[in-house]
Amino acid sequence: MDHRRTPLFTALRKHAEQDPVQFHIPGHKKGIGSDPEFRTFIGDNALSIDLINIAPLDDLHQPTGVIEEAQQLAADAFGSDYTYFSVQGTSGAIIAMILSVCVPGDKIIIPRNIHKSVLSAIIFAGARPIFISPARDKNLGIDHGITTSSVKRALQRHPDAKAVLVINPTYFGICANLKEIVDLVHSYHIPVLVDEAHGVLIHFNEKLPMSAMEAGADMAATSVHKLGGSMTQSSVLNVKKGLVNPQRIQTILSMLTTTSTSYILLASLDTSRRNLALHGEAIANQAIELAEQARAAINQIPGLYSFGHEILGDEATYDFDPTKVTIHVRHLGITGYDTENWLREHFNLEIEMSDMYNILCLVTPGDTAESIQKLIIALKTLSETYFEGAEARELVVKIPDIPQLSLTPRDAFYGETETIPFKESAGRIIAEFIYVYPPGIPILLPGEVISQKNIDYIIEHVEVGLPVKGPEDRNIEFVKVIFEETAIS
Repeated sequence: MDHRRTPLFTALRKHAEQDPVQFHIPGHKKGIGSDPEFRTFIGDNALSIDLINIAPLDDLHQPTGVIEEAQQLAADAFGSDYTYFSVQGTSGAIIAMILSVCVPGDKIIIPRNIHKSVLSAIIFAGARPIFISPARDKNLGIDHGITTSSVKRALQRHPDAKAVLVINPTYFGICANLKEIVDLVHSYHIPVLVDEAHGVLIHFNEKLPMSAMEAGADMAATSVHKLGGSMTQSSVLNVKKGLVNPQRIQTILSMLTTTSTSYILLASLDTSRRNLALHGEAIANQAIELAEQARAAINQIPGLYSFGHEILGDEATYDFDPTKVTIHVRHLGITGYDTENWLREHFNLEIEMSDMYNILCLVTPGDTAESIQKLIIALKTLSETYFEGAEARELVVKIPDIPQLSLTPRDAFYGETETIPFKESAGRIIAEFIYVYPPGIPILLPGEVISQKNIDYIIEHVEVGLPVKGPEDRNIEFVKVIFEETAIS
């Protein structure tokens, strides 16, 4: 295929150049009806292609023209049989993956450290999650992926599962042996779904880990906007035919997607595919080189450590994406949260995320030697400020065992509930989510039985000021629980 072509973006530009009289939405009509300050800032070019699914521009819900051509080019670029554009982000693509293979009561094998969109999909589908604990790094205080052996044990216990979901790579760039996992799961004639939100560049450079499509996975939700240059909220769902039904996937995506699809987001996917297909290897090489330079410099700074390929060597750490620069700050005597705030306040520098012991910086094709130098200068100043006399925080990586699932998350989420004091909730079935950081995985999900260990663990972390997400009561003084339900067998 000719990857110099951008069928959708080209059609949008031609349509805008024709300057048609518009009696359709959006109501700003090429920006004329926009707020003047916003129009000046955004620019008339962008507003001129903020259009709707009129006939010349095709329809994402049932593409037969330029969107279909753009998706076919994307499929060729990503090595898939089908590629579907998502303007609902990777979250929408992940939900579509799960809804396309699971119906109420079905089992799905998933890591415990999944994105919340997976849990949303499980509630929507009425599926029953079978959790696998991720491997935990006791030196860094972070989670890696699931291993082949843990997947094997889960499949032996649950051969009737409808799918296995894998994260590849993790937020921190670590990969298990995806090809080995895919081959194992396929031996049970079960499809593999991949959360590839942080892996768009791995499709275009052999120095990076194997992509989901190359490994033979059946579906992968791939976030083009995170690292591949498209606009925020634009992603793709890549599909291999065989164990999944592409027509059903298209139907599910259409059910989840707004009918007022953003053509600016779609055009950014079309053009980013062109850039990645033509120049992906080179731009990934540049990002890799800059990231490795940053990592080498960081490891010369007292009190800081950024892991690299030396972390590899076991089942959970089979491969690594070096463009994810994780910086361990524990030896400065401060937390990752402290570091994030300090960098913002003193250097106007924003990072991707922080936890108790680490910060994460993404190095992308949008970086330059200048941006990396600013990061290094900021980190050197951070070290000069805190390292001398610092006492390293004790690294504690502990988490209660995965609780007993007594109701499907859907039944619990929609069940009849009452609100009770959290400290008195041991033995009750929770009806909402609770996430605690670190280590960044959900502690309690709807349908699970609350234990005293859960309560103690959560309260301990709330009291030291760590962010808690999920429950309606953000102070975690009260929690929603099920009145009384019969446990599933």
